Amino acid sequence: MTGQNLTGQNRLLENRWDDAYAATLDEPGKLLYRSNLLGADKRITNYGGGNTSAKVMEKDPLSGHMVKVLWVKGSGGDVGTIRLDGFATLYQDKLEALKGIYQGVHDEDRMVGFLPHCTFNLNPRAASIDTPLHGFVPFTHVDHMHPDAIIAIAAAKNSRALTQQIFGDDIGWLPWRRPGFQLGLDLEAFVRDNPHARGVVLESHGLFTWANDAKSCYELTLEIINKAIAWFARETEGKVIFAGAATESLPPTERRAIAARLMPEIRGRIGKAERKLGHFDDQDAVLEFVNSHALKPLGALGTSCPDHFLRTKIRPLILDFDPAKPDIEAVIAGLDKALNDYRADYSRYYQSCRHDNSPNMRDPNPVIFLIPGVGMMSFAKDKATARIAGEFYVNAINVMRGASTVSEYQGLPEQEAFDIEYWLLEEAKLQRMPKPKSLAGRVAFITGGAGGIGRATAERLAAEGACVVLADIDQAALSATEEDFAKRFTGDAVRSLVLDVTREDAVIAAFAEAAVEFGGVDILVSNAGIASSAPVEETTLAMWEKNIDILATGYFLVSREAFRLFRRQALGGNVVFVASKNGLASSPNASAYCTAKAAEIHLARCLALEGAEAGIRVNTVNPDAVLRGSKIWNGEWREQRAASSKIEVDELEEHYRKRSMLKLNVLPDDIAEAIYFLASDASAKSTGNIINVDAGNAQSFTR
Repeated sequence: MTGQNLTGQNRLLENRWDDAYAATLDEPGKLLYRSNLLGADKRITNYGGGNTSAKVMEKDPLSGHMVKVLWVKGSGGDVGTIRLDGFATLYQDKLEALKGIYQGVHDEDRMVGFLPHCTFNLNPRAASIDTPLHGFVPFTHVDHMHPDAIIAIAAAKNSRALTQQIFGDDIGWLPWRRPGFQLGLDLEAFVRDNPHARGVVLESHGLFTWANDAKSCYELTLEIINKAIAWFARETEGKVIFAGAATESLPPTERRAIAARLMPEIRGRIGKAERKLGHFDDQDAVLEFVNSHALKPLGALGTSCPDHFLRTKIRPLILDFDPAKPDIEAVIAGLDKALNDYRADYSRYYQSCRHDNSPNMRDPNPVIFLIPGVGMMSFAKDKATARIAGEFYVNAINVMRGASTVSEYQGLPEQEAFDIEYWLLEEAKLQRMPKPKSLAGRVAFITGGAGGIGRATAERLAAEGACVVLADIDQAALSATEEDFAKRFTGDAVRSLVLDVTREDAVIAAFAEAAVEFGGVDILVSNAGIASSAPVEETTLAMWEKNIDILATGYFLVSREAFRLFRRQALGGNVVFVASKNGLASSPNASAYCTAKAAEIHLARCLALEGAEAGIRVNTVNPDAVLRGSKIWNGEWREQRAASSKIEVDELEEHYRKRSMLKLNVLPDDIAEAIYFLASDASAKSTGNIINVDAGNAQSFTR
C-alpha cells in the first residue's frame, strides 16, 4: 500500500527528512529537526505529548573531558514547536548512577528529585519524569510517540497479541506502567533481552523506537506507524464502525447555531469559580462518533492514554439530544441535572480512588461535551487549552475507532487514571504555574476594533490575558490587525468579524459567532465611530441619520445583544462605551455628532440601571482629540475641525495640546488604559460612571 491509495486517517505518513539540510546540523540540531518533523503531524503525537532524545558527546565545562550527555525533551514541552532551549541536558553517567539508590516502585517520586543533580552545564530546563525511559535505552536516539494507530493497538483488549501479529519480533510489548524510573528499567531490560527488537508498544500508552543515528530513528518511527496505519486500513475495510450510525448530522449552519445557543449556557454553569473559554469542533471524525450507537458505551469507558485524560478528564459528558427532533431548549433545561450528575460521579471517582496524601479534589466539571448530530464542545481556563483538549479527544476517538473495530477497546482503569491525574508531582507542576493575568478567561468584543482606539484597547486587554473579537467595517484594516495580533498573542486569542453595527441581523450574527468561537462574551467595548462637521443649516438629513445610526442605534444594537448574552451566561458582564468630550460639551458646527454622542452617554446610564441586578456594569470613557491612528480623523473631519479653528491641518494636534488644561496630547493608549480599568475587576464597584480622558477640559467636567 502507498500513501496515494489511502485517504484520511489511513493516509500514510510522508518522509520529510532533508539530507542536505540535516548535513548542516550538529547532533543537538538533528534532534531538534527530527522532533519538529515528528510533532508537525498530530497523527504521530498529540500536542505536548511524546518526547525525543539523543545521547551526545560534549566537553565537560568543569573537567574539559568529553562526556556523554543525554538531550531529552524537557518537562511541559511540545516536540512540534520545541527549540533547543526546550531540551533538558543530563550527564549520562550520573543518570546511570541513580540506579544504585533506587529502592523500588514506591520510590518513584523521590527519584524525580534527583534528576536536577544530573544536570549538565547548568541547564535551567527541568527534566521530565520520562527522562529515565530515554536514558536507560542503550541506543543513541530514542523516540516516544503517541500515534493514534499505535494507541489503538495498545488500548485493545488483546493488544499484546495484536502487536505480535502486526510487527512480529520487530516490535515488542510491555504491560501498562505509569511513566517513571521503573518503566525506564523495564525498557532497558527489554532491549537487553530482545537485542533484535527496534521498538516496543506500551500498553494503553504509545510507542518507543530507537536507533543509533537521527535519520534512522525518524524513519523507523514513520515505518512502524505506517505499518500500523496500513494494517488498520486492511482490517477495517468494509466493517461497521462504532456499531453503525444511530442518527444523522444536522446541516453545518444548524450545528453552529446550536453551539452558539448552548455554549454560553454551559460556560455560565461551569465558570462561576473559574472563567472558562470554549471551543467547538464538528469535523467528520467527531460527527461519526457522536452519531453512533457506540457513543454512550465507549464514552463511559473513558480514554486510555494518560496524555488524553489529563487534558480531557477521564470521560466526557454526553448530552441528551435528538437531531431528528431538535429541541435545544430541552437540552438547556436539562443542563443543571446533567452537570450535577457528572460532578457527583467525578466526586465518587475521587473519593473511591484517593490516597491519604492525595491533593484536594479539583474542578469536577466536564471538559468535553458531546452532542449527537452537532459535534463536540470543550471548555478550559483558556482558549488554547480548550482547543487542545478537543484535539486530544479526537485522538481518543481515533483510538476507540481502531480498537473497537478490530478488537475490544478498553479504557485505563479508574485507579490508574486517578494515580496519574492526582500524582503529587503533577500537583506540584500545577502549583508552579504562573498566576493568571487579570483578564484571563474573559472575552472582549470590540467594535471599531481595527481603528486607533479600538486596536489599542484590544492590545491592552489581550496583554492582560483576554481573548478579543475585533469587529470593524474595514476589512483590510481588520485583516492586518488580526494577523498582527495572532503573531503577538497567538491565533487562539483573537478573532475578527466584518461588522456594520447599524444592521440588526449582522450584530446578532456577530455575537453568535463570538459565542461559537469562545463560548461567550464578558466585555463589550462599543467604539465604532464616525465624525462629521457642518453648520446646522448645512447639515443634511443623511448626515444626521448616519451619525445617529452609527453612534446611537449602533451602540444600542451591540449593547442589547451583549445584555442578552450576559444574562444567559449569568456571570455578570461589562460594557464600556467610547463616547466623546462632545457628548458633554457642545461644539459649533457639529450638531449631529454631538447629539449622537450625548445619546450614547445617556444610553450608558440607562443600561447601568438595568444591568446592575445581574452584575452587568456599564461605564463610559470620553476621549478628546485622539488624532494619532484614528480613522475618523483622516481626511474630511480633520480638515473641517482645522477650518473651524481657523488653523492649518498640520497644526491641529498642537492646537489641541495647547487647548487642554494639562497641555498634553491624548493618545489611543491613554483611552485604552481607561477602558482596561473599567473592564477589569479594579473597578468592580463602579457602574454608570464617566471617565474623561481629554487632558483637561472644563466644559466637559461631569459635575
